[in-house]
Amino acid sequence: MTYNFDPDRWLADRLELLQLRRAAGELDETAYLAARAALERRYEELVARLDGTYRIPDVSE
Repeated sequence: MTYNFDPDRWLADRLELLQLRRAAGELDETAYLAARAALERRYEELVARLDGTYRIPDVSE
């Protein structure tokens, strides 16, 4: 199975959407900061789950 998931790009895309929503007036500063904090927590959880899931086989065996 091949994974092409880039957690950093995922975060950047979602942060950009939040900024656009704030600029459009959909989110005030308090709501923006809360949404951003929730997104960053979710990112940390994603990275923690991805960390160590792929191992390069030892070719010496």
